[in-house]
Amino acid sequence: MIAPINKIPPEILIFIPDFWNTYEKDQGIIAITHVCRAWREVFVSQSSLWTDFDCLDKEKTRVYFERSKSSPINLSLDLLASDCILPCDPFFQIIPHATGRLKSLFVKGQSKDVEVVTSHLSHPAPLLEHLSIRTKPPFAHRNPVLPSALFNGDLSSLRVLRLESVHTELPWRNMVNLTSFTLFYMLEEIPVGQILDFFENAPHLEAIELCLVTPTAGAQNGRVVSLECLKKMYIKDDDPPSILLNHLLIPVGAKLEIEAELLNSLVGVHLPRSLDNLKNFSNFTAIRLHRTGMEFNGPNGQVKITFRTSREGSTELTLQSLAELDTSKTERLEIEDGALPSKEPFYQALLPMKDLRTLTLSGCISADALIWALEPSTSSSEVMVCPKLEEFVLVLYPFYFGLGLSEILGTIEMAEARASRGGKLKTVRIFDRRVSTANLDVSELRKHVWNVEYLEYGHMD
Repeated sequence: MIAPINKIPPEILIFIPDFWNTYEKDQGIIAITHVCRAWREVFVSQSSLWTDFDCLDKEKTRVYFERSKSSPINLSLDLLASDCILPCDPFFQIIPHATGRLKSLFVKGQSKDVEVVTSHLSHPAPLLEHLSIRTKPPFAHRNPVLPSALFNGDLSSLRVLRLESVHTELPWRNMVNLTSFTLFYMLEEIPVGQILDFFENAPHLEAIELCLVTPTAGAQNGRVVSLECLKKMYIKDDDPPSILLNHLLIPVGAKLEIEAELLNSLVGVHLPRSLDNLKNFSNFTAIRLHRTGMEFNGPNGQVKITFRTSREGSTELTLQSLAELDTSKTERLEIEDGALPSKEPFYQALLPMKDLRTLTLSGCISADALIWALEPSTSSSEVMVCPKLEEFVLVLYPFYFGLGLSEILGTIEMAEARASRGGKLKTVRIFDRRVSTANLDVSELRKHVWNVEYLEYGHMD
């Protein structure tokens, strides 16, 4: 009698591997080819099932290579577990015949081993889509040097390129299919002109990550490379990245993220000399300032600047930095988790924000200064900051000294003063995450605001 399991047609059987756990694929292959003779014939003949290589075992590598037939292969080479790569390693047995079939290649190892492996990658790889080469630890005494003839210098099929702790002259041309590029931990300096040449030859880049890559001068003055397809760019360096950003045209809708040392400099040193080429940095409508950085959002994209060191006065530096930028179209401002300076820096920062409608103050020490900056003088000749302000949100936290009563009382005075000048607030929300301020009377606040919401700590979502 034929077992029911043998009635499953081959065209259905071949979908079984799609449900395997990726990390247990080898065990799955062994198990599934030992069910019965019929199953073995089906899965052994399925060439796409035998395309993932780790080159750890010579016999396994040989069997996989034979059964993969002419299918594109994925090669992952982790050399960190061994002292060095040897001439008898399975990698050297298959690579002369496999380069033309490579779909993805991941190489991880010590500097000397990476150099040995890449020296054997001189033949064209017309199917290669994903290439990752990295050494560990990231800060070795030197980076391994990639050969200029890597894959014969032609990586036109490549879609994703990740280079970590390796040195390269970026010699490749015609990288028309490349969409993602990552370059991490280069000990040697690289001329800006070389990076620009690379970007020009990869016109469809969507994601770029540059981490601790120190670009040097060397680009022609006025040269600008347009990254028309860019969606996200991340830069992390000890030096300001403006030396590179001066030569890049960041399109509308892209996200730019910079991680930098603030020290005593204003944010402007990290941005291009002229913001004309930073098209996603105009018309931002929302700003978020916090202890470790600042974020700008708007219809044209997003810019996020993160400070790796937290220091006293960082909030004041970010406020001063706003004076370098056009904040006239800002509609939302959030200041979170910072030690706030005196009234004057706030007043100067808020003065250009004539379209500001929502202001949120969350978990800040000495929030009174900002509240006072919003409180207009009774003199009609003095300009009232943020004349279109409609909503004020105050979030108080339990881990700062005091019960927040001075901030709440200051809010009442501010709302009253604005109402007397024709700037009555529509909404004030107070979220009290501190100990409960029992029986707090906000009736006075309701006289000067259309809608008041007060939630004590125990009643918050």
